[in-house]
Amino acid sequence: MAQRPASPESLLQWARLLYRGAWYASQSGYIVDAREMASRSKNQMMASLGEEHEEVVHSTSMLAIAYSLEGRWEEAEQLEVQVVKTHRTKLGDGHPNTWTSMANLALTYWNQGRWEEAEQLQMKVMVTRETKLGEDHPDTLSSMGSLATTYRNQGRWEEAEQLELQVMQRSKVKLGEDHPDTLSSMANLAATYRNQGRWEEAEQLEAQVIETRKKKLGEDHPDILSSMANLAATYRKTGRWEEAELLDVQVMETCMTKLGEDHPDTLSSMSNLAATYRKNGRWQEAEQLEVRVEKIRRAKLGEDHPYTLISIANLAATYRDQGRWEEAEQLEVQVMVKSKTKLGGDHPHTLISIANLAATYRDQGRWEEAEQLEVQVMEASKIKLGENHPDTLSSMANLAATFRNQGRWEAAKQLQLQVMETNRTKVGAHHPDTLSSMANLAATYRKMGHWEEAEQLGVQVLETRRKKLGEEHPDILSSMANLATTYRNQGRWEEAEQLELQVMQRSKVKLGEDHPDTLSSMGSLATTYRNQGRWEEAEQLELQVMQRSKVKLGEDHPDTLSSMGSLATTYRNQGRWEEAEQLELQVMQRSKVKLGEDHPDTLSSMGSLATTYRNQGRWEEAEQLELQVMQRSKVKLGEDHPDTLSSMGSLATTYRNQGRWEEAEQLELQVMQRSKVKLGEDHPDTLSSMANLAFTWKTSAHDAEAINLLRNCLIKQKQILGPNHPITLSNFETLLEWETESLYINAQLGQLDT
Repeated sequence: MAQRPASPESLLQWARLLYRGAWYASQSGYIVDAREMASRSKNQMMASLGEEHEEVVHSTSMLAIAYSLEGRWEEAEQLEVQVVKTHRTKLGDGHPNTWTSMANLALTYWNQGRWEEAEQLQMKVMVTRETKLGEDHPDTLSSMGSLATTYRNQGRWEEAEQLELQVMQRSKVKLGEDHPDTLSSMANLAATYRNQGRWEEAEQLEAQVIETRKKKLGEDHPDILSSMANLAATYRKTGRWEEAELLDVQVMETCMTKLGEDHPDTLSSMSNLAATYRKNGRWQEAEQLEVRVEKIRRAKLGEDHPYTLISIANLAATYRDQGRWEEAEQLEVQVMVKSKTKLGGDHPHTLISIANLAATYRDQGRWEEAEQLEVQVMEASKIKLGENHPDTLSSMANLAATFRNQGRWEAAKQLQLQVMETNRTKVGAHHPDTLSSMANLAATYRKMGHWEEAEQLGVQVLETRRKKLGEEHPDILSSMANLATTYRNQGRWEEAEQLELQVMQRSKVKLGEDHPDTLSSMGSLATTYRNQGRWEEAEQLELQVMQRSKVKLGEDHPDTLSSMGSLATTYRNQGRWEEAEQLELQVMQRSKVKLGEDHPDTLSSMGSLATTYRNQGRWEEAEQLELQVMQRSKVKLGEDHPDTLSSMGSLATTYRNQGRWEEAEQLELQVMQRSKVKLGEDHPDTLSSMANLAFTWKTSAHDAEAINLLRNCLIKQKQILGPNHPITLSNFETLLEWETESLYINAQLGQLDT
């Protein structure tokens, strides 16, 4: 490339060689070399042949391709617009080269997320080719496939499917069952099936493609590797991670041998394997691969290439899963800033990067910052992608999750209802996205104390997933666990236990003994045992969870700290307060360092330690902690957040135990009144606040008011919780005791009067 000849004839020949070299380099993953050779080729051809010569136009197209590979889409677009204009002027709208140049420009629009413009061009090309070349000409079929891909990215899966079916059927007739273009059309249709959650159909097609390509092309042809990667993606969707891993490893190793470690296809295969590891909770292995991919892409493609940004985002996701939120945040801020500069503020990749950062903020309890970002993403998605696009619906679901964390359950519910109804209309009642939206709404109903509605949705989700996915899919286990939580909230502990045992046993077999989801299932079962007073069984499970979490996740991982807190609660229930206190001190101290002084989990750990102090009669220490929790909750979460109200209730209990009844009463009145407004008159937490105030009135000798308030509370608890709920039964016994005592006192007073 450096040895530029002198004579005009040699210069032209040199330019043609550079053109071929640029094409070869682009196919081999040497993108910078491709761009440099294409640029020199174009400049020399222009000097030798003039601007409008067909070879100059070809070299301009080659340079545009190189720019596209570098993610320099604006520069690619400028060149492709020139090429289209030149072809239209010189060759006319009906010339095949004009259609090809229009198709290339459409692809650049597609890369920029400008799908409407891409669609318009692709539609023109397709219609023109159908008219000029015929319905089953290979170029016509190619243009139909391109348009279908654009539909797929817009979430218009039915339209994509219709086109892809036509392409596949016509290709089989015209080109033959084993023609490379036929096999590509089958792979495209499989991708659409995968997006529709039709995984069995996707798998069948992908398996066919692999078998045919193996016979036709050999085991290690790039097209074979691509089809194996597609099948692995389907396995990942269906939770078949071992099978996905086997394929991913095979693809990666073959790519490394055949193409080299820094080839784009090798890097993609490494990313796919890392994604499988991440799904499987094997975060260290995922991280190692993602760090390698990110370094190589940074060196080869540059810091702000879209593929580099994707690899940084993947690494950040792995950090987030490990609870390494500061590291995740730093990377996600980089990706967001560079995406805005490189791709534009409303590019789909930019919106995803903003949503990722918001998710990290949400995990850190920084809900206002998360909300601001999620509102931006939702509004931009509605304008850019449309109200019903899957990414728009996902952004609405994310914002609803933040609302739920903020205790803004009505707002969360309204968004989730919209998402669920739109999904039902758009993709059908059985689509995975619809089922996820139903599960999200059920979680909000649980928070609102609407347990019957939560149960109805939970049962629907579980039954549909069983039919659609089979018993062993991870989503089945998740939906069983969610339904068990609803049963536990209703005091239906035997039903909760049955489900949780199944989830735990299957998770151990399916995911492994130390998978995060397995540990979570063990923790849930332990909670149910604790609620039943089966503390030894709870303790055994919680010890296992804590020990495995320390090894698997690390001493400071949020899930490890949570497991320590759960074990401490069981110790407290057994009256083993010193052991509880030791654990709770560790949790509180580590949470302050890891999460920050005012993170919701830190405040919760302080509240738990205060409860242990209270149980030991160490009321001053309990009071100091509870005051801090209440004050920080008011600032961090707001005066009427459910957690703030809970912290006020805890402090009131400590005041009551100290005989400081007026202070207890003032707080409990506030809690009850705010709960009625914030949560509703019938919310379980509102009813608890009524019962707490009744206890304070009773201990401060306001017997009549206490009995009357607890009686009203009990009437509602029978309606809301059910007559057999443990809390209802406990308050019934208390009321009976108080009323009996009151009758006895009144009888004694009556005898004195006589």
